[in-house]
Amino acid sequence: QVQLVESGGGSVEPGGSLRLSCAASGIVFRIAGMAWYRQAPGKQRELVSTITSVGSTTYADSVRDRFTISRDNRQKTVYLQMNSLKAEDTAVYSCNLMGSNYWGKGTLVTVSS
Repeated sequence: QVQLVESGGGSVEPGGSLRLSCAASGIVFRIAGMAWYRQAPGKQRELVSTITSVGSTTYADSVRDRFTISRDNRQKTVYLQMNSLKAEDTAVYSCNLMGSNYWGKGTLVTVSS
């Protein structure tokens, strides 16, 4: 049974940082591509970042140079380090096993002064 469990969300002021984690189980993590998505209130879900099994990464233009995706295959966890957060980063962030319909439940990030 595939499970993806996100953590690390919370409230932060503009300019602050958060690190999200997504712990995976039920998959052969070391060969899995993983992705972070986000959905802001009233908006469609958007792709934030991806990381392949060999560590190649992609970023949405809106987060490039501020967010960093990484993975720890021993811990079966993918991370999203978010720096210089802006109000427009406020959203529910979810991780996804790329190419599948497996999603975590998400973690809420609120950026507000």
